[in-house]
Amino acid sequence: MVTLIALEPVAETTADRISFGFRRYRSPVEAREYGFRILSWKHSPQWILEGDIKSCFDKISHTWMMENIPTDKRILKEFIKCGYVYDRVLFPTNEGSPQGGVISPTYANMTLDGMEPMILAKYWANKKGVINVRHNSHKVHVVRFADDFVVTAKSKEVLEDIKDMIIEFLRQRGLELSAEKTVITHINAGIDFLGWNFRKFNGKLIIKPSTKSINKVTRTISELIRNSRTVPQEQLIYRINEITKGWSNYHHSVCSKRTFALMDHKIWEMLWRWAKRRHPNKNKHWIKDKYWKEHKERKWCFRTNKNVLFLMSDMPIVRINQIALNKNPFLDKEYFEQRAKKNRYKRKKAICSNRAAQIGYYVL
Repeated sequence: MVTLIALEPVAETTADRISFGFRRYRSPVEAREYGFRILSWKHSPQWILEGDIKSCFDKISHTWMMENIPTDKRILKEFIKCGYVYDRVLFPTNEGSPQGGVISPTYANMTLDGMEPMILAKYWANKKGVINVRHNSHKVHVVRFADDFVVTAKSKEVLEDIKDMIIEFLRQRGLELSAEKTVITHINAGIDFLGWNFRKFNGKLIIKPSTKSINKVTRTISELIRNSRTVPQEQLIYRINEITKGWSNYHHSVCSKRTFALMDHKIWEMLWRWAKRRHPNKNKHWIKDKYWKEHKERKWCFRTNKNVLFLMSDMPIVRINQIALNKNPFLDKEYFEQRAKKNRYKRKKAICSNRAAQIGYYVL
């Protein structure tokens, strides 16, 4: 932990500008907003390279880390060579950064830093070697979140060249791209990035929860309900709310209203089957009266006297402003405090004007 405290300011200062993973005040939301900013215009880049690094944390070259990460070499060596214990057996780590360690994400970030400057040095530079976005005639942009990244360009040929550059960049660090998962896609066909789908419809960029993310949370809730046949209703509501509030909170600033309504309907069907299995000899009116009660303005609320099922469609859609990419959390603390305050105010204002808050359905 002490090593992380000492290394983090250095990592933050030397980090790629458009890198959002495992950094203070940066999250998938900021990465998504930057993606929206570069893809939403009429003349935005049309081709996207979706990069997937094979076993990133497990394959990082120890030699490269020892030679390039600016920290105490003895401590670094002890950390990356410490291994792990499973079933009372010690397994040594001869490559990669041990997953689960508090400093592992910082080491992984520092290993991948340099990819963005390498690409921009070629495609953002003029004849005099001056690097500026105004010289970006190929519309090249890089967005990275830890080991997930996308690169945009005006043509497929440019991305093929960039892909070769990235392969060589990763090879020096003991890493490689996944040939199956690294693809070049047109924006009209859509891409999935960090749980969202980015796709243009008639020239308009729409960002919504990806099908993979929807299916994953649906399976999680389905398995929870299926394995809770004897669980009290109040406890079941609490467990479902933990999942639905977290998932809808992650997707609350994209075009997800229709998805939230669809998920509410799926959960209703799952709960109806759950209730029928518990009482196979009761009719539907009895089941409805036992589990679904009126709550203020709503007649069909899956609730008890102490708890009520949260509906994802009640989550207000609130856009988040793009973060200032040139700000350092260790030097510009006032900016980040003000930004957090503004975002909290926007969110609270949206919730207070939402019907769910008016009927006491959503707790601030």
